[in-house]
Amino acid sequence: MAMTELFARTIDHYLAPIRPYLSDSSVTEVMVNAPDEIYVEREGQLVLTDAKFDDKEIYEAAVNNILQFTGKSLADEETLIDARLPDGSRVHVAKAPCARHGTVMSIRKFSKMMLDIDWLIELGSLTTEARDYLKMAVIAEQNVLVAGGTSSGKTSLLNAMSAFIPSGERLVVIEDSAELQLQKEHLVSLESKPADTFGRGAVGVRELFRSSLRLRPDRIIIGEVRGGEALDMIQAMTSGHGGSMGTLHANTPADALNRLETMALMSKVELPLHALRSQVSSAIDLVVQMSRQIGGRRLVTHISEVLPLGDQSYYQLRDIFTLQQIDDDEGGKAMWLTWTGQPSVLAGRLDADQQAQAAPAVRPIFGLD
Repeated sequence: MAMTELFARTIDHYLAPIRPYLSDSSVTEVMVNAPDEIYVEREGQLVLTDAKFDDKEIYEAAVNNILQFTGKSLADEETLIDARLPDGSRVHVAKAPCARHGTVMSIRKFSKMMLDIDWLIELGSLTTEARDYLKMAVIAEQNVLVAGGTSSGKTSLLNAMSAFIPSGERLVVIEDSAELQLQKEHLVSLESKPADTFGRGAVGVRELFRSSLRLRPDRIIIGEVRGGEALDMIQAMTSGHGGSMGTLHANTPADALNRLETMALMSKVELPLHALRSQVSSAIDLVVQMSRQIGGRRLVTHISEVLPLGDQSYYQLRDIFTLQQIDDDEGGKAMWLTWTGQPSVLAGRLDADQQAQAAPAVRPIFGLD
């Protein structure tokens, strides 16, 4: 029996109280606040369940078994721990003293159904015109940042957009905890490694990023930009690694650029602010903003192109698509991702071969001749 299968069976046994929710396709997240307080997210709504672990010891044994799958343990000095289940579901554990009332665990479920971009259109997350524009951007090797809040759909959109990457390109994927399901064959996946009990052997995202540059990538994909690796990513994007993508927590496209700037400053490399902002505006071509609406619906709210720095070194963005209120078929109002009428810089960046790959995406609606 393979080690992964053995772990899966063991974990499945320990997670018996919440197993029905882990196998329920309508549940996207399971949150254990205490052995007898378990919530789930279903269709965007939080629901308190009747499920419970018999006692604290059984609950912590279940958590420990999950952590052991990724070489971690509750006995480690680390109090905030990222892990995953054998099926790829993301797990985060907070234990005392950070978690004041005892160990807390959240499981973000791995989607067994690969969501393609057309399925996201059916869900109403974006429109066919926006899909075509994103296809052009990926083919034209634009550097794309997918921004949004927690559980807004950033990872799902990045997975779906990966299908637009031309075949034959080599991707290097960097993640703190592996969860991306990119729809490509030639892919190298790198994952960070925590330190051992003696504080040795840690490998962070920043180290992985530097390693990725030596692995001959055509494109670099970062699961989530969180810290000083932002500066390495920016410099890679401006030095020949076009078409790279990543996600980042931010509420608006402008916030995304400001957050990227702030995280680049965490690298402890001293740069004049104007020089850093100039690199950010040069590195990022496109910001795609995701948002989770009231009721749980996840939408693309903005697709914005990053322009050169403006006066006084301020970031400038051109909204190509925004969420606008329009009349629906029943005489009411609905929010819909709509082209703003602004021309796209892609008009001058697609050569004849790329236009052929993007067809039928090349349309006059985007200011393309």
